[in-house]
Amino acid sequence: MQTISEKIVEKLPTPAKGNRLHYFSGAALQGKKAPSGFAVRVTAAGTKSFVWFHRVDGKGYLETLGRWDANAQGGTLTVRDAIVRADKLAKDIKNGRREDPRPERTRRRQDGDKATEGTVASLLDVYIARYLKAGNLRSADMIEAQLERLVKPKIGKIGIYDLKRSHISRMLDEIADENGKRMADLVLAYVRKAFNWYEINGHDDDFTSPVVRGMARLKPSEQERERILSDDEIRDVWAALDATTEPACFPAYAKTLLLTLTRRNEAADMATTELDGDVWTIPAARYKTKRDHVIPLSAAAAELIRAQAPSKPGKNAHFVFSTTDGAKAFAGFSKAKRELDEAVNAIRALDGREAIDGWTLHDLRRTGRTLMARAGVRDEIAERCLGHVIKGVEGVYNRYAYLDEKRAAFEALAALVSRILNPTANVEELASRRGQA
Repeated sequence: MQTISEKIVEKLPTPAKGNRLHYFSGAALQGKKAPSGFAVRVTAAGTKSFVWFHRVDGKGYLETLGRWDANAQGGTLTVRDAIVRADKLAKDIKNGRREDPRPERTRRRQDGDKATEGTVASLLDVYIARYLKAGNLRSADMIEAQLERLVKPKIGKIGIYDLKRSHISRMLDEIADENGKRMADLVLAYVRKAFNWYEINGHDDDFTSPVVRGMARLKPSEQERERILSDDEIRDVWAALDATTEPACFPAYAKTLLLTLTRRNEAADMATTELDGDVWTIPAARYKTKRDHVIPLSAAAAELIRAQAPSKPGKNAHFVFSTTDGAKAFAGFSKAKRELDEAVNAIRALDGREAIDGWTLHDLRRTGRTLMARAGVRDEIAERCLGHVIKGVEGVYNRYAYLDEKRAAFEALAALVSRILNPTANVEELASRRGQA
């Protein structure tokens, strides 16, 4: 009698191309015997799935039972589970309990059944309702918004059995062109998670995710340089900063980096002499572009800075962020950052979440720029807020150019950060407004 086991399936050879069927008709495992036609399909990518070949009225059907759970890509079935499933199908067909012998995937293709429940959009709806919303994931609304805005309009109407890698690739190319490569990779991560969840949780035994490795639009080196904190990460960092007492200036300093889009040393060396009301001017001598950079502070940023500035700054004691009462600029970045990471990861551990991925203080500047785009700030204004020199502008530089537009942009950034930090309050406020309408 032919035998089968987890080890036997594990050692099945991988074909150079295409896929290969290894039949185990009649093989027994732990008291369960596989029906005739039971097989393991191995693809060139090394993925192993269980299938069952059977005939009805002389016509053959190859039915996919599900993926092996020991696949590197994941799966749902042990060898014994697959045998039990195949045996049940064989008995159902033999006893007339299955009216249509064709696998669901075959039936849909042959009959042209494009029912709404078989589309990518409906798959995403199930994922959103049963995973994102049911799990009270704090970033659920953000992920849902991106799926609704960037995924459904492009591939939502495609049937889940007709979806191909080329569809995913074209969608990612369009997103990269319209919203940047970073956003394309974020969407890819959301889609991969949704597809894998749908497949692994047994919502459809015939569905296989078309997302594979290598589809990201950014190279690993580019991804490292383009690290952007998610909404969840921003909330965790803010909560950890609120609980930080030493060094006393560090929480306000780190928050200022995000709210002003400045680099680490630019904010650390802020002096009271550079402040004029709610306008901060970084002098050309210490700015990267060798031009004065004028930042109209948002109300939130101005409040942070006012709370830190020395009450009676002296000639040599005027640094805003300082551990020496303004005598020296704050410089203990490494130690403060390590302690911040520990505090952030402690917060995440309480919720059973993974530790935050490697990030730097400079990522706050990049994150702020991305948030400005989310807040609807035009690129040309956001670039000016970053202090970038805009190509093609007049040779005579007016450092106060676009001051009002930049002020509005920084206020929009602060408002979005506030909404991210207080998602529950936002929902309650929106509900209140709807009730008044």
